[in-house]
Amino acid sequence: MTQDLFAIPIASMKGVSAPKAGELHALGVSTVGELIEYYPFRYEDYRVRALHEVKDGEKITVQGTIAAHPSLQRFGGKSRLICRVTVEGLLLTAVWFNRAFLKEQMEVGRDIILTGKWDQRRRQLTVAESEFPDRGGGRSGTLQPVYSVAGSLTQAWMRQKIDRALVEYGAMIPELLPAELLNRHDLMPRREAILRIHRPENTHEGQEARRRMVYEELFLFELKLQAYRALNRKAPDGIAHKISGEEIRAFAAALPFELTEGQKQVINEITHDMKQPFAMNRLLQGDVGSGKTVVAAVALYATVRHGCQGALMVPTEILAEQHARSLGRLFEPHGIQAALLTGSMTDRKRRDILASLQMGMIDIVIGTHALIQEDVFFRRLGLVVTDEQHRFGVNQRSVLRRKGLNPDVLMMTATPIPRTLAITVFGDMDVSTIKERPKGRKPIKTYWVKHDKMDRVLGFIRREAELGRQTFFICPLIEESEKLDVQNAIDLHMTLRLALPDLQIGLLHGRMASAEKDAAMSTFAAGETTVLVSTTVIEVGVDVPNATLMIVMDADRFGLSQLHQLRGRVGRSDHQSYCVLIADPKSENGLERMQAMTDTDDGFEIARRDLELRGPGEFFGTKQSGVPDFRLANLLNDFAVLEQARDDAAALTAEPAFWSSPAYAGLRDHLKREALASGEPLD
Repeated sequence: MTQDLFAIPIASMKGVSAPKAGELHALGVSTVGELIEYYPFRYEDYRVRALHEVKDGEKITVQGTIAAHPSLQRFGGKSRLICRVTVEGLLLTAVWFNRAFLKEQMEVGRDIILTGKWDQRRRQLTVAESEFPDRGGGRSGTLQPVYSVAGSLTQAWMRQKIDRALVEYGAMIPELLPAELLNRHDLMPRREAILRIHRPENTHEGQEARRRMVYEELFLFELKLQAYRALNRKAPDGIAHKISGEEIRAFAAALPFELTEGQKQVINEITHDMKQPFAMNRLLQGDVGSGKTVVAAVALYATVRHGCQGALMVPTEILAEQHARSLGRLFEPHGIQAALLTGSMTDRKRRDILASLQMGMIDIVIGTHALIQEDVFFRRLGLVVTDEQHRFGVNQRSVLRRKGLNPDVLMMTATPIPRTLAITVFGDMDVSTIKERPKGRKPIKTYWVKHDKMDRVLGFIRREAELGRQTFFICPLIEESEKLDVQNAIDLHMTLRLALPDLQIGLLHGRMASAEKDAAMSTFAAGETTVLVSTTVIEVGVDVPNATLMIVMDADRFGLSQLHQLRGRVGRSDHQSYCVLIADPKSENGLERMQAMTDTDDGFEIARRDLELRGPGEFFGTKQSGVPDFRLANLLNDFAVLEQARDDAAALTAEPAFWSSPAYAGLRDHLKREALASGEPLD
């Protein structure tokens, strides 16, 4: 749409009062342009069909003739009107509820069109709407759009106002796509497509209109991403790291384990990017336990060897502390100084860390969101690594990046992202994937049981304890909730202490003081605690190789990817590990989730099924995930169109003519309105 249509307030339209305008604003419609692009989510089919085409219980529109005088029944202030109607030579019964006024209009022999639910056994139609052809007009023979409405807004009112907007302003609807793309994909013109989406003559026409607008929606989105990539590549203002292959190989050889082929491959991809004069923007994804942290360690080592500093930001203090310990051990033999920075530090210690960081005495800092506070300064930041990056808001990530002069950026996630979402959410990034698991790791055996099998679960804990192994026991909430009837960590901790008095039962949750959390985690990691009852604070990154049993209470309350993350806390040694999910299969999607978890332990397959069950908006469990809110496109059903749109946008932005030719002025204007043509980072 042109900027002009989006500059016309919706309240300026005839018939749109101030209260109505307010209700439209709540639906995201503030301008005429937004009203025209407020598309229906389905259609009511008022086309006349033959009875033999209809299944029992379906909605149908039929045309017939009134065969007998109607009868009217009244009961409790309500009424039922019954009339015999001949349709296709068949005598059927039509029933209206609370439409007594129609009785006077029903003359024997008069034609009538009926829309309602068909009861095949009774040969009865429960009528929702009816009209008489001799009056003209009406909805019969049409596909009527159905819009999302709320408050006092009705379907009839919304249809009328959109019709008026299309009549008055339809001529102002511009064409955004170049002719070459319209011809290549056989797409109808934009103005016609918008008109036909709102008022399709038939199903095929509506489908073609939607196909055109879905392509445009995905193409314009991909154009932003590809334009950003192209502009970023044109500006060699990043840090061209001088990386010695010999030093990288020496660092890898000093590791206490051998790198997998998958790790070596992504290290090559990352170090290649770091050598380039433009800033790296790469996503590293891999299943739980695939060794992403070691890859990040190699990249951080490389930036320090070039004379820069590195930062690793993680979502929780527990994970930050674990990374600080593990990375500290790896870097210490090479004379690299790593430090921890979290919000719970004492003021004095924090001041010392900040001063050392600013003077360049600290090479690598590991921390939580404390890294993005205003008083945190680097001497020369060369690489930013964010772990489980989707847990940070987009603003938080960009603040850390701006603490250096275009540092390289590496984002990591152990939530394998389906290709669909990787293209949309991370389309401006290069993606590295580790699918290989470290050698010697056995697949985790997964079972699900109902709540009445708790005795068997306790027996499982005892058997693992007798073998010297440990157990994670996870539940969704810290304390009792009136809204959700779920087991909570504090009550569960007491229950297990009574049921297993000879075992040491620990407790860990997010509301504990930092020192208490450290103590709970440390005693469990040291093997002094047999069972750790915890909330999902341990979901990401916590590494206790001796833990071989993961039990999740009320597992149906968790998303599939979150369950897979929890399962990944075990299976981190050569011992056989297990995951037991305690769930109510009758809850929404409960059975499907449990079956998915027991069918496979492949994180990428789990992620694909999670996307199917929950949709892209909920996949990451955060509103700031970057998942676009498309009006028409569906990332599951329109994936082939998404890939085509991405390829088209990449090819177009790679052409010098795109940035100068008048033929593409409309698309360049669109990018300017989106504030992306200036090369600003997308987040």
